[in-house]
Amino acid sequence: LKEDGLETLMVNSNPETVSTDYDTSDKLFFEPLTLEDVLHIYERENCWGAIAQFGGQTPLNLALGLQANGVNILGTSPQSIERAEDREMFAAMLHKLDIPQPPNGLATTEDEAVAEAHKLDYPVLVRPSFVLGGRAMQIVYSDTELRYYMQHAVEASPARPVLVDKFLEDAIEVDVDCIADAKDGTIVVGGMLEHVEFAGVHSGDAAMVLPPHSLSQAAIDTMREYTHAMARELEVTGLMNVQYAVKDEVVYVLEVNPRASRTIPFVSKTIGVPLAKLAAKVMAGVNLSEMGFTEEIWPSYWAVKESVFPFNKFVGQDIILGPEMRSTGEVMGLDADLGIAYAKSQMAAGSPLPLQGRVFISVSDAHKDGVPALAKDFVGLGFELVATSGTAKVIEESGLAVERVNKITEGRPNPLDLLKNDELQLVVNTPSGQVPRSDEVQIRTSAVYTGTPIMTTLSSAKAAVNGIRAIKKAGYGVQTVQEYH
Repeated sequence: LKEDGLETLMVNSNPETVSTDYDTSDKLFFEPLTLEDVLHIYERENCWGAIAQFGGQTPLNLALGLQANGVNILGTSPQSIERAEDREMFAAMLHKLDIPQPPNGLATTEDEAVAEAHKLDYPVLVRPSFVLGGRAMQIVYSDTELRYYMQHAVEASPARPVLVDKFLEDAIEVDVDCIADAKDGTIVVGGMLEHVEFAGVHSGDAAMVLPPHSLSQAAIDTMREYTHAMARELEVTGLMNVQYAVKDEVVYVLEVNPRASRTIPFVSKTIGVPLAKLAAKVMAGVNLSEMGFTEEIWPSYWAVKESVFPFNKFVGQDIILGPEMRSTGEVMGLDADLGIAYAKSQMAAGSPLPLQGRVFISVSDAHKDGVPALAKDFVGLGFELVATSGTAKVIEESGLAVERVNKITEGRPNPLDLLKNDELQLVVNTPSGQVPRSDEVQIRTSAVYTGTPIMTTLSSAKAAVNGIRAIKKAGYGVQTVQEYH
């Protein structure tokens, strides 16, 4: 905006972020992001407008109140923001556009929640309305769990109902970021990021691949069509993020955020286009067509986003990922080969994939079907297998050799001893059910302390296999980001 001769003011109460660097804006206010404080600044500085799209959820929640007090909100209108945020208005909009969303309901009491869950069938995803970072979201598998959640996790009230959604198990989640200019009707998808983990892992924690690698062209076209339809309907000016789930070739919309999402910097770096900068100019009145960005860019290489977690700082904290966000950073792996791009992302995140050694596999009964193929892949790459009784039986039945090891409760040597002695190079351990057994938690936390790479979903274990295979076959090269563009 400075390039276009505008004076810019930043209001941010968090001194720890890049946006509060002295050279980012002309004036910087360390003030709380409340209606009263922002209004005072706006009035005192005689501002022309305010941009609410770049600060996550907090400024969106302020937008209607600011507008009611005479603030010129630049970009997507607060009314459109509300249509995307308010459950009932959002459902009505999707119905009008004929776009499917997972079956869902609202509950203001414990009994209502149980009744809704029975209508939808377990598992269901429960969460309070208007939440930040997936706070208090949970995947629930039974009445008892649901009643416990309603009593302990949330304060439900008619003004703040609890949302109950059918949870689509084993669906593939996709984040789509787009930039739109309602004035001249241009809408461009910046990037589609396919999550490596199945739906249900918070998008801030999931590993992601751009462009999508396992989706059909039909699903990709449908997501593009839905994204354009919603951006037009909401008259988006600036950025918009949509989260989709794809199951059995049906594309469902999980949610729409009419703002910059956390994937914007990653997408921008991958396609070589500064989306946030273009969006700011669009909000200030410049057309996308004038800036020459009207066509999607599909890279000819792969970009993998991996999240970085602080688990080694929290002794005994289980590392299973869920709807609540836990990562504290992210890294990027780029390569013409998807396997190598994934391997690079693991190196950057601090747990490089091993190229030889022993793999410990222990998965829940729900995932046992996927074990023979995975075990065969590891053996084919020259790894030795180690497993506890249940998983070992499945591996032996598929005709492969496996070293059996005691469960922690059965005596020693057990997986913890092997980890401490550096006898395991990779751990694949998926959680059993909603409440993980304490021995699983011990295995996962020990892997973190000993710096052993650990995969807690079968999909990331498969990605690891592809990564190891690609690196063993061809090694890897390094290029600057500029060379990719």
